[in-house]
Amino acid sequence: MGDPLLTVSNLETYYGPIMALRGVSFTVPERAIVTILGANGAGKSTILKTVSGVMDPQKGTITFAGRETQGMDPDRVTRLGISHVPEGREVFPFLSVRENLMMGAYTRRDGDRVKEDLELVYGYFPILKGRAAQRAGQLSGGEQQMLAISRALMARPRLMLLDEPSLGLAPRLVKEIFEIIVRINREQGVTVLLVEQNANIALHVADYGYVLEVGRIVMEDACARLLEKEDIKEFYLGIKESSVRGTRRWKRKKTWR
Repeated sequence: MGDPLLTVSNLETYYGPIMALRGVSFTVPERAIVTILGANGAGKSTILKTVSGVMDPQKGTITFAGRETQGMDPDRVTRLGISHVPEGREVFPFLSVRENLMMGAYTRRDGDRVKEDLELVYGYFPILKGRAAQRAGQLSGGEQQMLAISRALMARPRLMLLDEPSLGLAPRLVKEIFEIIVRINREQGVTVLLVEQNANIALHVADYGYVLEVGRIVMEDACARLLEKEDIKEFYLGIKESSVRGTRRWKRKKTWR
């Protein structure tokens, strides 16, 4: 993997009086796919919101391409090269598919290349081209996820933050969307920071993974090695290790909920 594109150091973020992130530190190498695993409420989405500027950290630093970005407004973070695909898609339902895509390019001033990128995203998701004039709110859940990813890509990001891209989708669509995510990473050189409840697919597409527990990073390793760890197998993949004599079961930690 390449040099760090994103470095997060000792990040603390609060929801009111509640500390959601507790000294979180990690790096995302350039052109890599990095995933963050964790149970619901562990703070995964909070990390992405803090990196993208939607939330401000109380402590810590976020360094992107050598520049500290903590506390910046989201539009400024986007201009620097970070695109955020939030959980739940959040497309503009009353705008057309094409208008949604053009909203992704609102920070750009290179009109000719915007047209080229519009054709690029249609190449990844051809169904969107056929739906270009249709209101985004009339799309299926899978089509809206394709639109959300394409809208983020229209900003020409160096780093794409993906929050639960498989949420609510049929397995066939999940497979299709993740294949495109890998293609975008490999073909366009877009670095990806992925939050995903489907740990099996996340660990198979990502290069490196972090495990978040109640706002803290408790484990990290190359994804190939994480797949072999017994606690990861049980907690996230539903595989239990047992022996014939004296069954050995990995008990779920109370904090992993």
